[in-house]
Amino acid sequence: MAESFAFAIADRVLGKLSSGLIQEVGLAWGVKTELEELNDTLSTIRAVLLDAEEKQATSHQLRDWLGKLKDGFYDAEDIVDEFEYEALRQKVVASGSFKTKVCSFFSSPKSLAFNLKMGHRVKKIRGRLDKIAADKSKFNLIEAVANTPVVLSKREMTHSFVRPSDVIGRDDDKENIVGLLMQPSDTENVSVIPIVGIGGLGKTTLAKLVYNDERVVGQFSTKMWVCVSDEFDIEKLVKKILKEIRKGDESYSDSSMEQLQSHLRNALDGEKFLLVLDDVWNADREKWLKLKDLLVDGANGSKILVTTRKKSTASIMGTFPMQEIKGLSHDDCLSLFVKCAFMDGEDKQYPTLLKIGDQIVEKCAGVPLAVRSLGSLLYPKRGERDWVSIRDSEIWELEQNEDGIMAALRLSYYDLPYHLKQCFALCSLFPKDHEIINVDLISIWMAEGLIHSSGQNAKMEDIGERYINELLSRSFFQDVEQRIPEVGYTFKMHDLVHDLAIFFAQPECLTLNFHRKDIPKRVQHAAFSDTKWPKEESEALRFLEKLNNVHTIYFQMENVAPRSESFVKACILRFKCIRILDLQDSNFEALPNSIGSLKHLRYLCLSGNKRIKKLPNSICKLYHLQTLLLLECSELQELPRGIWSMISLRMADWVRNGELTWKWRTDQIWFFCYDWMMRLEVGSWKRVDGAGNGGLIKASVWVLACLSVFFLILDLLPQC
Repeated sequence: MAESFAFAIADRVLGKLSSGLIQEVGLAWGVKTELEELNDTLSTIRAVLLDAEEKQATSHQLRDWLGKLKDGFYDAEDIVDEFEYEALRQKVVASGSFKTKVCSFFSSPKSLAFNLKMGHRVKKIRGRLDKIAADKSKFNLIEAVANTPVVLSKREMTHSFVRPSDVIGRDDDKENIVGLLMQPSDTENVSVIPIVGIGGLGKTTLAKLVYNDERVVGQFSTKMWVCVSDEFDIEKLVKKILKEIRKGDESYSDSSMEQLQSHLRNALDGEKFLLVLDDVWNADREKWLKLKDLLVDGANGSKILVTTRKKSTASIMGTFPMQEIKGLSHDDCLSLFVKCAFMDGEDKQYPTLLKIGDQIVEKCAGVPLAVRSLGSLLYPKRGERDWVSIRDSEIWELEQNEDGIMAALRLSYYDLPYHLKQCFALCSLFPKDHEIINVDLISIWMAEGLIHSSGQNAKMEDIGERYINELLSRSFFQDVEQRIPEVGYTFKMHDLVHDLAIFFAQPECLTLNFHRKDIPKRVQHAAFSDTKWPKEESEALRFLEKLNNVHTIYFQMENVAPRSESFVKACILRFKCIRILDLQDSNFEALPNSIGSLKHLRYLCLSGNKRIKKLPNSICKLYHLQTLLLLECSELQELPRGIWSMISLRMADWVRNGELTWKWRTDQIWFFCYDWMMRLEVGSWKRVDGAGNGGLIKASVWVLACLSVFFLILDLLPQC
């Protein structure tokens, strides 16, 4: 369903074409007319795209037409990006006014062949789009206007702690499970209580409610919460449990399974513990027994609470009868809907809307997630027509899955502004139950060009925050945890909402593994879910040959990343238009010099690489790069001297084993710090002449986290 992004992509390219930078470069390059004609073609097509996206569900031909257009839009964006890159390059290397720099370069004999080549590429892509656009008459499309930009709803941000007053209709279920947790066991030290129910019923919410109950807190000396999700990997689960026990104080990334099991058994020996295993799908009894054997040394009365959708999972794990939770009553659902759709007491002012809301709730079949999703959707809407359109939507008549919820979630998705649809869908790259960090997600959105200023006098980071808050207010995100006051926080997606993102993102955004054979041609964003790197590097390299024109490479699992420079070289050689290259936890000593050829690269993550010692000088040619992450690069000794030339850089995180002492020799900046991480907004690096061999003035510094004491000394120093 990624063809539904065609309008957003066309809008993005048109925005770039209308920028002053592109217009001036086009004039200097002698391709002003070609760019204007490309703009006209895109504008004509864009006018009918919203209608086409709405009608594509019933027409395979229309979906195919949109797919071809979208591919053309991406290629057009790549060409426009090259214009931007050359302008940025000249801004760095030339002297004098910007106009002089651009004109002097583009009029030089050396550049004439290149100018002709780019002019030909613009004409070619315009001709290709014109040919595709000629078929639009077959579909009887009408021109439509885009929905309104994001307006923040006046709703407070939620958090992961569940207050009893926020949970409706689960009092009896809670008391029943608390009673079971309090029961002693005559037959075994550790008992297992499974909670079973369809997706969206609130199994996790109920488990949290029980987990935080004062009676339960006082009953157990050790409490652990572990989300399992699709993969029941014993080694990873043991690491997660140990991190819960030690509260993240220790790292077990290099421990063997023998060491891990010893640590776990010792930690639980004689302890009366409560372990929650949330969202379990495993139906392999042998795997469960292997994990259970490591948990049985706890004191008598220890309990394991399991949430699962599958009765077969509950039957192989449970020692207590499964606790099957049902849908909420209609009255409870209506109470939840009113809480989500109205401010306190406001429902009494809208009796007609409340009556329509009652009919909408009836369609939600007692599923709280569906009720909450539609209530959040209607929260900012007070027009009767909006509410009736949700109640009478044809989507309710579509075939439902067994959870009976996807229609409600789809309605919420279709109501999103067009630019937020692609932002939400891109979140499908993250694994289920992933703790998404706000600043990381915003950096990824920026790298893909998904954040639109729309003439607003605001930074892209601030607009990205608005996007996140809007998705939170509509219940697409949940479980917010504030990490750093006023700045950093994490959140998650419910697994059904994650499924929704996958549905609308495919085949453009795809989660892959190195053994997969059938790869759609239109994959733009590739996330790798492998739990181990292939034994033979050649296997990974052969797999890359199946991908074309990829914009994103992302590895989902910790410590699963390239082990040699060859994989990175292959990515650079094959994916010339890549925007995001996430190499976290990689294990090579040197970044290839060819990295400087990636003109479109906006996001580069090398965090966790404990072997890399320096970055090549060619990295300074990444004039589009916005985000550079070097967390825990413990062997990294120095940064390139020309780092000042990375004039698009907006976020850079540097920390090394909690201690960082780097000296930028050419740029005359000294950093001394202890146990800290910071974010630098470095979009305003300014070159200073006359300070030895040069220097920098730093425009602003944002501290993201201060775990102990930090010192930042910024000065212009003589050449060392």
